[in-house]
Amino acid sequence: MQRFDRLSALISRFSITVTPESGSRANLIVLREAGSELPSRVLLSPQQPVDFVATDEREPVFRANTDWGGQANPLFSALPTLMELDISDNPETQMLLQLLIAEGNAQRCGYNSVLNRLGEVLMVRLLRAQIQKGTAEPGLLAGLSDPRISRAIVAVHEHPDKPWRNEELAEIAGLSLSRFAERFVQVVGETPKAYLRRWRMVLARQDVERGERIQTVARRYGYGSGEALSRAFRRQYGESPLALRRGATADEAKLPEEALENVGD
Repeated sequence: MQRFDRLSALISRFSITVTPESGSRANLIVLREAGSELPSRVLLSPQQPVDFVATDEREPVFRANTDWGGQANPLFSALPTLMELDISDNPETQMLLQLLIAEGNAQRCGYNSVLNRLGEVLMVRLLRAQIQKGTAEPGLLAGLSDPRISRAIVAVHEHPDKPWRNEELAEIAGLSLSRFAERFVQVVGETPKAYLRRWRMVLARQDVERGERIQTVARRYGYGSGEALSRAFRRQYGESPLALRRGATADEAKLPEEALENVGD
């Protein structure tokens, strides 16, 4: 039987970038203990640089700036201010980080792509550890850490187009309707319907920024029409999806706005 997977549906929606950093403004730092050749600890601060000073006991062997969809990624923005993973007794992750360090230092052809792929594997390992650890703060991380609520969240992640009813999600979670609705709000900090709307908006914005047609995006995420998506989009982001698409197209092509006046839907 296939094992329940909390992360794959979420990870597939966002691209990770890892950029080596020679200075101090890095949000990912790999450390090793004095006298050892192996990495022993990973520090990650999702939203800001890590404030770390080398000591006689620990020294940084790799610094980078990593981004995983920025504020658009509900999980990355919900992570703790600082995540710390002890890998001193984890040879698999140590080997992964040795590859990451070697690619970052050598910077041979194709190293950017290799760093991003290795960074994704590292991120999954960090997230697994954080989910296992759990958190007392309401949010997506707490929801994924909950053995029952996580099943409903993953269903929403995998099928954002479905007109989910609380009864269906409660059944997936294995809870009564009243208990599910109460626990979801306690753990995630918002209702299931609110989370579904927000997740749809995150995905719709990504697609619109890539230049996809508004009607196509609306159908993909369960909106009855382009107008319905536009209304929800404007409530969430304060602008219409068409205006966002035009702006993204203009930035990418470096064309004057008037050249895009006839970009229709």
